[in-house]
Amino acid sequence: MNLIDRFLLWLEAERRYSPLTVRNYQRDIDQFLVWRGLTRDSFKPNTITREDVEKWIIYLGDERKLKAASVNRSVASLRTLWRWLLNHKHVSHDVVSMIRSAKTPRRLPTFVPDSRMMSVVEELKEDLASDDFRRVRDAVVVVLFYTLGIRLAELHAANWDDISADFSYIRIMGKGHKERVVPLIAPVQAILKKFYGQNSLQNICIAQKKALILSEKQERLSQRTLQRIVDKVLKASGVQGKSSPHVLRHTFATHLLNMGADLRDIQELLGHSSLKATQVYTHNDFERLKLIYSEAHPRERNS
Repeated sequence: MNLIDRFLLWLEAERRYSPLTVRNYQRDIDQFLVWRGLTRDSFKPNTITREDVEKWIIYLGDERKLKAASVNRSVASLRTLWRWLLNHKHVSHDVVSMIRSAKTPRRLPTFVPDSRMMSVVEELKEDLASDDFRRVRDAVVVVLFYTLGIRLAELHAANWDDISADFSYIRIMGKGHKERVVPLIAPVQAILKKFYGQNSLQNICIAQKKALILSEKQERLSQRTLQRIVDKVLKASGVQGKSSPHVLRHTFATHLLNMGADLRDIQELLGHSSLKATQVYTHNDFERLKLIYSEAHPRERNS
């Protein structure tokens, strides 16, 4: 087995990265090898220089016209590879780690405003009262993304036995195979109990290792289908702009912060390994405060 295949296997088996993340690493590394005129089998890491990596970065920006964020992601893949090569003594020095990432404009998380999300929730209540399985299931999907702040891959992997017997909490397996416990608020408990009862009557729970979200054919829904459900429901409710599971995750965090939740509690609920990742939501809160100030302060009103 060549070094690249061994590295990818390490990402999957040791680091427990998701298949999608491993594919992203694989794509970035393979593209670098092709640019360098190499294959995985002909790759000899000690022949690669820092100048090679710098030229590749220029190629990505100038010729392929990639944005700084995409270039940084590609470089990060190489950086992780070289760190692994160094730790396993396949190279004598690291030619990537000292290369600085390109500066990227700070992008604030997109979220659904409180007032709009409340109207979405009211419409979901009508769907949840329906006798139509797909309509109820799709509403449950959106409710869980919004009230738990979970990632797309996390809901896709969730099973019924991840929920406690009394429906008071759910165990979520996050990035890096890190488990966290998220409480279920009373309305969501009631929704899940009803949904579970309906599924039990249809014997849906016997399939797919008791997957939490299933199709009518008793198959675990794909991540792409979950994305389509969220997009359909939010757009039908009049949500403008982006409408994805990640937008609902941002909405969950932003609304908690707006209601006074502690940042470290939000970090734990989101499964962020670093508080820095959670602090981005404080910028949205600051923008909200600026808007309130400009609308309420006498000097602003009189100017």
